[in-house]
Amino acid sequence: MSSHCTVASAPGKVLLAGGYLVLEQAYSGVVVGTSARFYTVIRSEKSLEPAGTITVQSPQFNAATWKYNAIADKEKVNFQSITTESRNKFVETCLCFTLNIIAAKTGLEQFNSFLNNGIEVTIVGDNDFYSQRAQLESKGLPNTASALASLKPFCKTGTTLSAVHKTGLGSSAALTVSLVAALLLHFKVITPTLNTTEKTLAHNVAQFVHCFAQGKVGSGFDVSSAIWGSHRYKRFNPSILSPLMDENVDPKVLSKALDADNQSWDNEVDPFKLPPGFDLMLADIDAGSHTPTLVGKVLAWKKLNPDEANALWTELGSYNSKVEQHFRRLNELYVKDTHIYNDTIDKCTNLNSTDWNAVPGPVAEELVALVNDFSVVRRLLQKMSELADVPIEPKEQTKLLDACTNIPGVVMAGVPGAGGYDAIFCIVLSNKSKKQIFELWESWKELTVGPLLSRSDSDGLTTVDIDTVPCLSTIL
Repeated sequence: MSSHCTVASAPGKVLLAGGYLVLEQAYSGVVVGTSARFYTVIRSEKSLEPAGTITVQSPQFNAATWKYNAIADKEKVNFQSITTESRNKFVETCLCFTLNIIAAKTGLEQFNSFLNNGIEVTIVGDNDFYSQRAQLESKGLPNTASALASLKPFCKTGTTLSAVHKTGLGSSAALTVSLVAALLLHFKVITPTLNTTEKTLAHNVAQFVHCFAQGKVGSGFDVSSAIWGSHRYKRFNPSILSPLMDENVDPKVLSKALDADNQSWDNEVDPFKLPPGFDLMLADIDAGSHTPTLVGKVLAWKKLNPDEANALWTELGSYNSKVEQHFRRLNELYVKDTHIYNDTIDKCTNLNSTDWNAVPGPVAEELVALVNDFSVVRRLLQKMSELADVPIEPKEQTKLLDACTNIPGVVMAGVPGAGGYDAIFCIVLSNKSKKQIFELWESWKELTVGPLLSRSDSDGLTTVDIDTVPCLSTIL
């Protein structure tokens, strides 16, 4: 990697199980990282802006260049926005706090020497993070997977950041993690090897920055998956961050609280991966939901009806855990006897999931149990929808998801995370099943279903040599 160019990359996410429940430490969620990624590229060149100037650009959007000035004095980094016409809250918050933490760790003199020439930051996200409907229409292309694949990487959205239609893959978390990590790398607080301690520091800083930008301490699963990839997640105690949510927080206090060796961080990360032969498919639904609104309504219902809600959450938590354990046992069965595992998957590929109980052996038994327990998860989410009067799995979605599960080789279909009208996911066993799902989505009339190209990807935060991502070079 060039000494003048730092690149960090972080994935989007899909919460397969644990929507709403991940807000509480008593429950866990299963989150899968996606192949859709955010990239932050940082360059410092003598020909660029004067000392202390930071230029940030997001070339996919209109009016998306922001300038800041950062100079460290006796105690902290004086950070201010030079751009007045538009603001980017996540970028601004990220820069302000991360730079202060960097200065606290490197010393003010070394910090200022890094900014002698100013730096230029470029941030881009893969096309799947944003709806490409307008882009396809402008080219006279249908809303299909093959048409989507024909678009240029990091294509322009033709709109501003505030007006863009997001697909629910966790763009703000992936952006935050990639920017925090790129800054820590560029200022040599962490190294490109990204060991566990360095990833933990990036995680803690990104959690704080993301929560501050959102104005509340959230569950954190999206930031966690952007760092660690696919895993079972149990949230950290919100009291770690609550006292720090002040723009005038002392940088040294903040740096100490977010340090990798701070034992107060009690979040749990247990690595997870989909079993061999399982393929994740995603679609964007052109209706959209505001996740904080959904969450707010569900929590209001829970507060008013604690007994009813707690009983439902306990049951849902139990079935979420069962689903996770079925996935893990299928991975174990693959290791135990790969031939039998693959043979069973091949047989099930050509059958509806309702007929898998006719296939002999432990792999088919585990598959059937997975299908049955996930259907209970869906039923409980539908029940929560009704009781809280919140469209977690709206009836229009239910019809679409049921149609998906009726296709041979489909393991499950559901609404990720908080649900709503944003997106759906399917898990399938073959390319043939995948093709049939794409055809179903293209022909579906009751909702506009936009396929996404992302697959599951467990890599989490990575550093990148810019030469290995050719399309990155073209946007710089």
